[in-house]
Amino acid sequence: MRVDLMHIGEIEKRINHFLLVFFIAFASCKSDKNNSDNTKEFQPIFNGKNLEGWKGDSKYWSVKEGVLTGEVTPETILKRNSFIIYEKEQPTNFELKLEYRISISGNSGVNYRSEKIKNKPFALRGYQSDIDGKKRFVGQNYEEKKRTTLAYIGEKVNIGVIPDSIPLNNLRKNVKRNCWQTRNVVASLGEKKELKTAVKDNDWNTMYLVVKDSLMQHYVNGVLMSEVIDLDTENRSKKGFIGVQVHVGPPMKVEYKNIQLKKL
Repeated sequence: MRVDLMHIGEIEKRINHFLLVFFIAFASCKSDKNNSDNTKEFQPIFNGKNLEGWKGDSKYWSVKEGVLTGEVTPETILKRNSFIIYEKEQPTNFELKLEYRISISGNSGVNYRSEKIKNKPFALRGYQSDIDGKKRFVGQNYEEKKRTTLAYIGEKVNIGVIPDSIPLNNLRKNVKRNCWQTRNVVASLGEKKELKTAVKDNDWNTMYLVVKDSLMQHYVNGVLMSEVIDLDTENRSKKGFIGVQVHVGPPMKVEYKNIQLKKL
């Protein structure tokens, strides 16, 4: 039987071309998948070198030895709380983890889904995971400049719809003793005294926040300190800035490092 060598050569060329196209397409898909997976992993939002992406008052905030440092001295006592704000994005659903260390007299916090306050530089309004050196409030959910305390340490809370009797332009009418009144404690996460033993004094602690839809969970060193489900559609926030705080009061120092964000 006669074999057409030219015909066979043409077939081989077509097969090789097909395999090349298939390989390129496969590699491209794999690369796209890897890139997609990477966006779902924790990414650093503080580079440990400078304040790129962050904005705050240089009187209080700086980078020292790779650490984001907030410090109030006797000469720089605050008249109101001051934040350094991560300005590159306003995440909606995410996980945030970081390490912090605070002086015994210190008062700070990690804000998220927060808005800037007009005509007040370096001020934020929004949810906060509290941090303090005396461990009175650490991990509780406090809404800065808005509904005040939503959940104390050891509480699992549902925030209900605001009553019609409370005007939206005067939320203080629904606040008593610095605590929002339209809230329902649905479960205990443990005794406050016991939960606080997980927090180390004047040493590095890990804070981990889970923020998804109406759910907010605040962990310190792996221990769930508070949980809030916010069903107050008029007042809850679905996205906003992340920031960390130095608080009015005595001289203090707070340090942050390994600040990482994972979008959900």
